[in-house]
Amino acid sequence: MAGQPTYALKNKSMSTRARDSQAVNILAGKAVAKAVRTTLGPKGMDKMLVDGLGDIVITNDGATILKEMDIDHPAAKMVVEVAKTQDDAVGDGTTTAAVLTGELLNMSEELMNKGVHPTIIATGYRHAAEKATEILDTITIDVSPDDRETLAKLAKTALTGKGAGEYKEFLAEVAIDAVLSVVEETEEGLKVDVGDITIEKRAGGSILDTELVEGLIIDKERVRPNMPKRIENAKILLAGFALEFQKIEKDAEIKIKSPDQMQLFIDQEEKMVKEMVDKVIASGANVVFTQKGIDDLAQYYLEKAGIYACRRIKKSDLQKLSKATGATLFQDIADMSPEDLGHADLVEERDVTGTKMTFFTGCKEEKTSSLILHGGTTHIVDTLSRALHDALCVIGVALEDKKIVAGGGAPEIELALRLREYASTLKGREQLAVTKFAEAFDVIPQTLAENAGLDPIDMLVDLRLQHEQGNKNAGFDVFTGKVVDMYDNDVLEPLRIKTQAVNSAMEATVMILRIDDVVAASRKPSSMPPGAEGMPPGAEGMPPGMPPMEM
Repeated sequence: MAGQPTYALKNKSMSTRARDSQAVNILAGKAVAKAVRTTLGPKGMDKMLVDGLGDIVITNDGATILKEMDIDHPAAKMVVEVAKTQDDAVGDGTTTAAVLTGELLNMSEELMNKGVHPTIIATGYRHAAEKATEILDTITIDVSPDDRETLAKLAKTALTGKGAGEYKEFLAEVAIDAVLSVVEETEEGLKVDVGDITIEKRAGGSILDTELVEGLIIDKERVRPNMPKRIENAKILLAGFALEFQKIEKDAEIKIKSPDQMQLFIDQEEKMVKEMVDKVIASGANVVFTQKGIDDLAQYYLEKAGIYACRRIKKSDLQKLSKATGATLFQDIADMSPEDLGHADLVEERDVTGTKMTFFTGCKEEKTSSLILHGGTTHIVDTLSRALHDALCVIGVALEDKKIVAGGGAPEIELALRLREYASTLKGREQLAVTKFAEAFDVIPQTLAENAGLDPIDMLVDLRLQHEQGNKNAGFDVFTGKVVDMYDNDVLEPLRIKTQAVNSAMEATVMILRIDDVVAASRKPSSMPPGAEGMPPGAEGMPPGMPPMEM
């Protein structure tokens, strides 16, 4: 066996090792960051995304863009995960997180080209991220839950540049009212679940027609128009089963030889449906929402009993109703009991721009509210929904943490300055990694200037000068092109946006750097030019060892 090669991989599997795989992975991560970089800031541009069905999404929201893009490269997907994590944890700052990740990868590539080992870079980045968190704690500003003025500034900062900027004063107040209506006091402090705020979108009317409803809205109407339109002191039954004749699941035949037998069969079906409805009535429920169907006969009996009924309700909506009203979601009609019904002061059907919807107000168990968004077109309402979601999340995070920082690139410049000072206290090659980590933060104010059509070099010089003189809140005003105090200029962000972006970007970068071998399974054969044998689809014309990257 001496001298014979040993194969551990199947034929047509592809492996790239060490420097080649690291270069490819870094290139993929940088490409994703570059794709969203032009959307950063109040003057960032929008992207038009068209899916395979021809549906269009127009947005500058980083998480939405990356979610809609067809990204195939595994390392690129890690950058997408950074944006997704940022969106889940904070609700805003997704573009910042993605751009920062791309810049850290760029700095890592420079260090590796100089001979610094990826493990040393990873260690230095971790130290730098820990120090960055400490530095951010020194530049925070406390905010009180009663300080509506500061909360409004946070909301307006989140709304600026997202298609709803002209109405940000109005929308900020709506967002504050919505969050305050669902905030809960716990032993650990205030808790805000933005999921308790239901957002319903309706094209038609003006953005100023947007309204907040103290309660829950379900986009369904009564199954029959003669059912009560309004139920006070509602007792709510939530059913996961259908109110209709139960069909036999197995194949079966029933032979009917006379009209009398046919009538008996029909009578038996009606009797079974009547018994089901009688059990519902006996439970004391006067509002019935079911996940499945309600047949015509059951509808008739429910109408006769004066019960408000809706069918084909989404499971997520039933879960919201269960949480808000205290109702148990029954999966079997035999399990129903009056003690497990939900309660609300009022259930009624209302007409919203030509669409009938059911409103639950005065819910007993859980604080909940709903927003009905209006706009000229579907695309405008969708954009408004994404912008308002960011504002809601930002206010909620600020109430929970009670810590905010100035925006406009001010925290990033302060971090860059202080991390350079910290790097000078270190020994060995880790000092180089910390220095590069500090340099990476410059990309945020630099990108803000580029997207505003201004000179980033002059702006960075002015910003650094201000911060060296002790003005920690000095940032870049993209509308005037001047360096100003961002706190006095009402540009504020929650502290968690920055800490989450720094830590997520660092972790994703370190994970990508530590990969020194990429093994990709073979794909389906495709037509390739001569000499491209053994290369996966999409890799033609790429340098040796570079796997395909579809975006």
